[in-house]
Amino acid sequence: MIKMFLPEVSVVVPIYNGEADLPDLIECLRSQTYAPNKVEYLLVDNNRGDRTSAILETAASNPPSVPPLVRGGSKIVVSNPTLIRGGGNLDRITIRHLTENQIQSSYAARNKGIHGSKGEIIAFTDADCRPESDWLENLVKPFVDLEVGISAGEIVALPGKTILEKHSARQNTLSQKHTLAHPFCAYGQTANLAVRKQVLETVGLFRTYLTSGGDADLCWRILRQTSYKLYFAESAIVRHRHRSTIKQLQSQWYRYGESNKYLHELHGVDLMRELTTQEYCYRLARWLFKELPIALVKSALAKPSKRIGQADLVDLFNTPIGLVNVRSRAIGQLRAK
Repeated sequence: MIKMFLPEVSVVVPIYNGEADLPDLIECLRSQTYAPNKVEYLLVDNNRGDRTSAILETAASNPPSVPPLVRGGSKIVVSNPTLIRGGGNLDRITIRHLTENQIQSSYAARNKGIHGSKGEIIAFTDADCRPESDWLENLVKPFVDLEVGISAGEIVALPGKTILEKHSARQNTLSQKHTLAHPFCAYGQTANLAVRKQVLETVGLFRTYLTSGGDADLCWRILRQTSYKLYFAESAIVRHRHRSTIKQLQSQWYRYGESNKYLHELHGVDLMRELTTQEYCYRLARWLFKELPIALVKSALAKPSKRIGQADLVDLFNTPIGLVNVRSRAIGQLRAK
C-alpha cells in the first residue's frame, strides 16, 4: 500500500476589518478536501473595528457536529456557491482565533499565526480570497519533494462588475506568473503561498515594519540563503477580488511602489524609472485626441450589435487607467520610508 503524503498543515490568515469577507472565506475553508485532522486554520485578528472578533469566536467555538456558522440567528449564505466544489469537509475543521493587537501589520499578524502554529507546513491566504476546494491539497503536494521549500499557487480574479475590476482581470494583475518571472528573483505572493516551517526557523519570519513586499523579501531570503526550491502549484487556486474604485486602485499601486523601494534597500532591486511629465502628457494626449475619437466614430457608424459594449470599454480606457497605476506606483516608491 502506498503511503499518502499528508503532513500537518497550519493555514494562517491575517484579518483586518474582515466582517464582510469572513463568512465566505470560512465556508471555503470548510470545503477543503485536505484531511481535516491534518490541518488547522489560524485566523489572526489584527486590530479590527467591526464584528470580526465575534465572527471568529463563533467559528472557533463551533464543534465539528455543529451545522454551518451562524450569524445573526441564521445560517450564513455563501454569496458565490460555485466557489465550493465537491463538498469538502464541511464543518469538521479546526479554526483557531488569534489576536495581534500590538502591531498593525498583516506581516505581524502572519508572524503571530506562525508562532502559534503546530503544522510542519505553513500556508497563507488572505481574508478577501476564496480558495477552491482542492486548493490546500494541491498547494501541499509539492512538498513531497524534500528540495521544495516554497509552494506558490495561482491567483485568479473573482467576477467583477466595474471597468476597473475588468481591466485588472484583463491584465491578470494578481497572477503569480508575474512575480515568478521577477527579473531579480522569483517569489510568491502571500495570498497563495506555503513554506516549510523549518525553513522559517532558519531564515526568520516576516519583517513586521514593511507595509508591502514582505512576501518577496521572505521568499528571496529562503531561496538565496538556503538550497530549497520554489515550486509553482498552478492547480492550487484562490480567487481574489480586484479593486473596484480609483481610490482602491491607487492604494494598491502605491503599495507596489513602496514595495519596490523596500526591496531596493534590502536586496538591491532596481528602482523603477518614473515617467517624465512630457511622457505622461504625450500618452494621455494620444489617447484623448486619437485613440478615443477613432473608437467613438467607429462605434457610431457601426451596426447596433457591433457598437461599443462594456468589454470594449475596458480596452478603450486601458491607457488612462494604466497611467493612473504607473503614477501611483511612482509616488509610492518616492514616499516609502
